[in-house]
Amino acid sequence: MPDTVSALGAPAERREGPQKVTGTARYAAEHTPEGCAYAWPVPATVARGAVSAVDATAALALPGVVEVLTHLNAPRLEKPDDATLAVLQDARVPHRGWYVALVVADTLEAAREGAAAVQVTYAEEPHDVTLKADHPDAYVPEDSDGTSGEHTRGDADSAFASAAVGVDVAYRVPPLHNHPMEPHAATAHWQDDHLTVHDSSQGATTVRDALAGLFALPKEQITVVSEHVGGGFGSKGTPRPHVVLASMATRATGRPVKLVLPRRQLAAVVGHRSPTLHRVRLGADADGTLTSLIHEVTAHTSRIKEFVETATAPTRVMYPSPHARTTQRVLALDVPSPSWMRAPGEAPGMYALESAMDELAMALGIDPVELRVRNDTQTEPDSSKPFSSRHLAECLREGARRFGWSERDPRPRSRAEGPVLVGSGVAAATYPVVLSPSRASAHAYPDGSFVIRVNATDIGQGARTVLAQVAADVLGVPLDSVRADIGNSDLPAAPLAGGSCGTGSWGWAVHEACTRLAARLAGQQGQQLPPEGVGATADTAGEADADSDYSRHSFGAHFAEVGVDTVSGEVRVRRLLGIYAAGHILNSRTARSQFIGAMTMGLGMALTEGSTMDAAFGDFTEADLAAYHVPAHADVPAIEAHWIDEDDPHLNPMGSKGIGEIGIVGTAAAIGNAVHHATGLRVRELPLTPDRILAGGN
Repeated sequence: MPDTVSALGAPAERREGPQKVTGTARYAAEHTPEGCAYAWPVPATVARGAVSAVDATAALALPGVVEVLTHLNAPRLEKPDDATLAVLQDARVPHRGWYVALVVADTLEAAREGAAAVQVTYAEEPHDVTLKADHPDAYVPEDSDGTSGEHTRGDADSAFASAAVGVDVAYRVPPLHNHPMEPHAATAHWQDDHLTVHDSSQGATTVRDALAGLFALPKEQITVVSEHVGGGFGSKGTPRPHVVLASMATRATGRPVKLVLPRRQLAAVVGHRSPTLHRVRLGADADGTLTSLIHEVTAHTSRIKEFVETATAPTRVMYPSPHARTTQRVLALDVPSPSWMRAPGEAPGMYALESAMDELAMALGIDPVELRVRNDTQTEPDSSKPFSSRHLAECLREGARRFGWSERDPRPRSRAEGPVLVGSGVAAATYPVVLSPSRASAHAYPDGSFVIRVNATDIGQGARTVLAQVAADVLGVPLDSVRADIGNSDLPAAPLAGGSCGTGSWGWAVHEACTRLAARLAGQQGQQLPPEGVGATADTAGEADADSDYSRHSFGAHFAEVGVDTVSGEVRVRRLLGIYAAGHILNSRTARSQFIGAMTMGLGMALTEGSTMDAAFGDFTEADLAAYHVPAHADVPAIEAHWIDEDDPHLNPMGSKGIGEIGIVGTAAAIGNAVHHATGLRVRELPLTPDRILAGGN
């Protein structure tokens, strides 16, 4: 008999792995319908102003060019909720890189040549792209979801002034960019009054709904397919201009149209992590008990869409203090619209908080692990709700044991290997449990096979595999007898893959559908199933989105060992270790991959990734992978991820929490703290590049 009990939690291999390594898995740009045309966008070359004239004569004269769409002739769209999708609708230019034209041609080469031939004249206006904490236009945004705005508890300023020990420090996280391996792409085909779009997206249902609103079409007339997606990290979490442009082009030309965004254009049109300026003040008693906690953050947003990098949100969760204040401010500038990037808010916010905790530990003369354990709590400080589960102290202690923390000499600059100073650091991490309503269906066939259907998206996390494991576990059948159909908006509607909510939300609906199917099958014992089989459906609306009496979060601890070359200033990470408490792990193989991937991205945040806004030009200077450096295999010689399997009954039927983002949250702080331990230098601006190390920190 098959071992069905271990289907959930077993290290099952990714089902689509063979397809991906053999090149048979098809992505959005790899669908080429007969008669397909190719599109290439024209970005604005001014930072603010308006298009005063467009001359497409030279472009249209080129062989193969079919059409040039501008705000003068493009299809009209309904006003979207997301203003970044209102492309080619008027003459305004809200930032450099905003699309002002689209060339459609028979070949990609002709489209690109045509785009270069389009002549655009602008009425340029003065611009402002510089983020300053004291900018007079910075404001506190409306706190619509409880994650931003200003929150106070007690009298934080007075408590800080009277604290036995305190630190008052400022940190800066630069703009960061999503660079998925697969660029943003869409292939759109308007045929027989039906729009079919293959889109590189983290949520086909969301894209379908947006296109239906923009083109004033019934949802049934649109199908969005996101069968395989080559990474997203948040940048594909909501519809982006490319899918709207491709859909406009197929409607205007009557031909299928393929649009793949050039990587150099991504920084301006698919979102980025807003730069954040932090001021953190921590006050404590001599024994390390926090008495005051103040975290103030200023971030930029664009003038066309408010997006808040809610970096103060995790501070309200992590550590108890009778007196606390968090203030989130934003500044609207003439910059591209920031958006989601892996662990938005938590990644930059926890970098600042956990770096400040390390500075406080040094000021107190208390071990950094012990300081965090002393300030652990089982009740969320801001809401007073009990945590559904919180094993942060266990993560810290187990991580310290595995890492060999007790062997560490706490004195900075205490270990040297020639010109290389070696140090180690620690940081804690948290990320909220987010659950959204989802639908799913489950079907049993006479041949003993089963099919589950849900419009989940696999962006690399192994959704097909894990959802099949959920189904096999409920049905008590072999895992290889279950097929998972995902990635198509014609399937039962589901939330996007983002916010670490995908598997928990989709899995809940799959679990419920399979539970109902199992009941039907139990009632038919001894009877042959009909040729069409039997099925069941589920919709978790009203359950998954119901208020909880508990504060639900994942927690973790990161440990890092670094070597800092005192001659070159280069920082090399020698070891990374993460320990996580993230509910019940549904697949140990794919989970470890998720944790390690996020930790690697956190290493990039700490050491290599960073962008610069050119004040005069009004654009990001690091616009491709030659200038924006993501870590490679050689940057991570030793990396481990482990977990504490939690039994938390207050989550979903699987007892799972999201894991896609918790791994990045504390990594940068752990590395920065290790650099301080190695050198005695405190560099408070990321990334920790050689020039900053050699300059002596700040």
